[in-house]
Amino acid sequence: MSGITDHIVQAFSSNTLTQYIGCFIVSMIPLIELRGAIPVAYVFEGINPEGFNLLLGYIVIAIGNMLPVPVIFFFARKVLEWGADKKVIGPFFRFCLEKGHKAGEKMQSKAGRGLFVALMLFVGIPLPGTGAWTGTLAASLLDMKFKESIVAVMCGVALAGIIVGVLCTLGFGAWIGITG
Repeated sequence: MSGITDHIVQAFSSNTLTQYIGCFIVSMIPLIELRGAIPVAYVFEGINPEGFNLLLGYIVIAIGNMLPVPVIFFFARKVLEWGADKKVIGPFFRFCLEKGHKAGEKMQSKAGRGLFVALMLFVGIPLPGTGAWTGTLAASLLDMKFKESIVAVMCGVALAGIIVGVLCTLGFGAWIGITG
């Protein structure tokens, strides 16, 4: 354990409830999301094997990762477009818009009519810059239907959870998580 994981574990390890709350909060952070929260859950299970239930941790993490998705879908695009021409926040907002547009265009060009599967895989493959936040923003920028987007992102989050869980079980948690 090192880096950010140390701080998270120290901040939330006082009891089992705070461990679940820590996993929930980490899973909601953009760019970290589920792929960083699951390794933290494995650490909590290691230091509290009798109290921390990994399956319950997964459920808490998935809910935390999905909670911002409707807000992102309906409001992020509008907020980013509004702020893109502002002096202080404009560069960051333009960066977010460009990232979402690029991700959406790349998905659409490769997927054609299979946009649902492309969005699910984009969210589900736990690589830097992918995940529920970016995938939802891309879906919004591509004017995908809300229900279709939510289901694709939810399936992608489940896929990412399985992949990250397998990697953590095999001992690669520090490599894929937020340690370092």
